[in-house]
Amino acid sequence: MEKSDIIAVLERIAILLELKGENPFKSRAYTNGARILKAKEETIIELVDSGQLNEIKGIGKALADKITTLVTTGSLPYYENLKAEFPESLFDMLRVPGMGSKKIKLLYDKMGIASLSELETACQENRIADLPGFGTRTQTKILQGIEFIKQHQGQHHYISAFTVAESIKSALHDHPRVIRVEIGGSLRRAKEVVKDVDIVASVLDSSQNEVMEFFISLDAVDSVVANGPTKSSVIVEGGLQVDLRIVSDKEFPFTLHHFTGSKEHNTAMRREAKTLGLKMNEYGLFTDEDKSQECKDEKAIFSALNMAYIPPELREDRGEIEAAKKNSLPSLVSKNDLRGILHNHTTWSDGHNSLEEMANACRDLGMHYLGIADHSQAAQYANGLTPERLQQQAQAISDLNENFSDFRIFHGTECDILSDGSLDFPDDILARLDYVVISVHSKLEMSETEATERIIKAMQNPFATILAHPTGRILLGRKGYSLNYKELFAAAKEYSVVIEINANPYRYDLDWRYIRQAKEAGVMLSINPDAHRTSGFADMFSAIGIARKGWLTKDDVLNTKNLEQITAYFAEKRSA
Repeated sequence: MEKSDIIAVLERIAILLELKGENPFKSRAYTNGARILKAKEETIIELVDSGQLNEIKGIGKALADKITTLVTTGSLPYYENLKAEFPESLFDMLRVPGMGSKKIKLLYDKMGIASLSELETACQENRIADLPGFGTRTQTKILQGIEFIKQHQGQHHYISAFTVAESIKSALHDHPRVIRVEIGGSLRRAKEVVKDVDIVASVLDSSQNEVMEFFISLDAVDSVVANGPTKSSVIVEGGLQVDLRIVSDKEFPFTLHHFTGSKEHNTAMRREAKTLGLKMNEYGLFTDEDKSQECKDEKAIFSALNMAYIPPELREDRGEIEAAKKNSLPSLVSKNDLRGILHNHTTWSDGHNSLEEMANACRDLGMHYLGIADHSQAAQYANGLTPERLQQQAQAISDLNENFSDFRIFHGTECDILSDGSLDFPDDILARLDYVVISVHSKLEMSETEATERIIKAMQNPFATILAHPTGRILLGRKGYSLNYKELFAAAKEYSVVIEINANPYRYDLDWRYIRQAKEAGVMLSINPDAHRTSGFADMFSAIGIARKGWLTKDDVLNTKNLEQITAYFAEKRSA
């Protein structure tokens, strides 16, 4: 079993123990064990084989033995016996925001509610409002949460789908009978969540069956939905469906284009082809005589239609075709444009790596600067820094910076925006910092007007540099609060506040649908990983597709500035 699988089992055991009404300390031991394993960089095999597992503070012998059993046998009788005591459907209710194990236990014990559908019916019939700890408002929120889950049923985070798709693509690429292979669909367009994965391949003559058999036999495949010489569908871990389409190499560019663009983009492209007397589909670009034009790649297809090449991320029918016809598409930002990593956490608050470890990892990536922004004092749950600890951290960063000549750590804070729009630190504290990240972490249930006014008031603070995760959304988990984006972007422009594209793949917040609106309002954006460990830096690079979907260029993104430019930018903001 992988470490992530072990962690999931420990977390489930903790929940099952709570459902049983066991001593809270017993449940907490498993929760803490899962948290400790998450923080470890070593693989679970390394921890077990080296004996390190038994030496980790917080993991006792009994827990270490259970983890070892899971690693060596792939199962744990203790866990299986616990699972057998409750319906599996109880865990589905945990997906509803605000539904913890205590509420679920109460519903199960008092009313026998054991599934989302039963919970929904009970709420609709007004049967749980009078239960202790619930009420009419909670009942309404549960119904809203269930509706959100239903709307996003069968969807998967970009990063998990991309990881699987890249692995399968790599395997197909190495097959001797495959000529070309690419990922298509919404994944290639860098959508934040996807329903399935499309892969397109061209193969040597008479090799379709051989390649398809190879595809459906890959280790990643859990089950085969359909199998044919031109299309096969499989289910991989997590219930994600992956479709492979095999075509001739001549058809490959057209098929890839067709299975990349959104339905609306493809319809508009066919309409453009028709104005030129051509017929376009997934097999070619045809004249009236049904003779297909030769196009060796997608660029040639766009050229044949008198257009500039449209990058995959833009193929949503949101003005890209008109821009391509005028040759006015922007030169989109790329991974190679990024020069530094802002908004990061360390062991000073709730991060898992030290200042020095984060700095060294950042330098190893070829970056020129690192922006630290540990939590402010209101975030007690995240070990938020008091003014005294913040000053101590400033000295630690200053000492580290003495070791660098071509790299710098910028000292900042992720300062909570309080419910009235004021900031968690007074101005005399903020004035000492290189930059200030502001964000909302509490009282998320405001009206659109209240939430917008709260954030705009915070942006008026002269030291506010970056607004982090603007809507607070959690993809497939929490919708996030409503905002008046026109007012928000106007205020960001007026007060020179950068808006973050939070690169955490479970957030991707700001939503790409509003990024272009921010750009057109003259707002600077920043692609920040909100990293809590060195491995989190990778999120910044994976989120580049979200920035590209928002039509951003290098000049629109704060952390494409070099060290000299970003130093001057922060200095100007502080002195304004």
